[in-house]
Parts: sequence; C-alpha cells; structure tokens
Amino acid sequence: MFTRRIFLTGGTAVTALSLGFSAAGAETFPVELSEAEWRAKLTPDQFLVLRENATEEAFSSPLHLETRDGTYACAGCGHEVYAAADKFFSDSGWPAFTKGVGILTGPDAIYGNLLTATHCANCGGHQGHIFNDGPEPLGDRHCINGLSMTFTAA
Repeated sequence: MFTRRIFLTGGTAVTALSLGFSAAGAETFPVELSEAEWRAKLTPDQFLVLRENATEEAFSSPLHLETRDGTYACAGCGHEVYAAADKFFSDSGWPAFTKGVGILTGPDAIYGNLLTATHCANCGGHQGHIFNDGPEPLGDRHCINGLSMTFTAA
C-alpha cells in the first residue's frame, strides 16, 4: 500500500485539507465522521485508501475483473460513484471507468506530477485518479482503487 496525502496547488473544484478535501469552497460533506468513526467503520486498508489517499497494489482487487451489470458505491458511505456501463478493461491493474456518477474531481499534486483526483461527492473519500489515455469519445480513464468501492450486481 502506497500512502500519500493530497496537497493542492490550485484549482476550482477541490481544496486540499490534511485528510481530505472540500468541493467548491464547501468544507463539509453530507456524510462526515471523526477519524475514530472512520477507523471503526472501515478496514485498515480501506481507511488508508479512502481517508489517507493511499493506492492499493495493482491487480489486488477482484473488482478489476468484474464484468457484471451493476453499481459501484463508495465503500465509506454507500453513495453511487460509478456505473458498470462505464467500466472497461484497461489492464492497468485497477478498475477503470470512462466517467463517474457521484464523484468530485480536482487537482492532486503528487511527487511533482499533477494528477486529477476523484473523490466521493457524499463523504469526500478518495477513489483514485483520472488519466487521459481512455477510450474515445471521452478519452478519460478513471483509475479507481477497488478498496474504495463496493459492487452490487443488477
């Protein structure tokens, strides 16, 4: 597990905080828990991904190979974040989607590389990052940690 914190260098949609971020200037989300409550609710690895912005090991999530119709929800709060119809196989080692449903995006500067981070719009939980090497017509690849989501088949 690779841990990193979000440090924002600027942007419009997301502002960095020490353990998360806020959207469009708001400093709260519909679901807000204390660190102790998050730790009690999540597994240690889920806490690292969702609340500390870690990245799970490539090819470690069974959701990477999931192909059924259904819904992907935030593992922290249950809010829908991705639809199975938008999932594709990227062979990157993580579940990949062309677009999100219930997410917020914004800059995430990591080790000198500027990336676009994705977070649950309901609780602020870190989901993953967006890259510009996805399929047309959008060209986006949402590279998402499997630990940050649950899957419910249709």
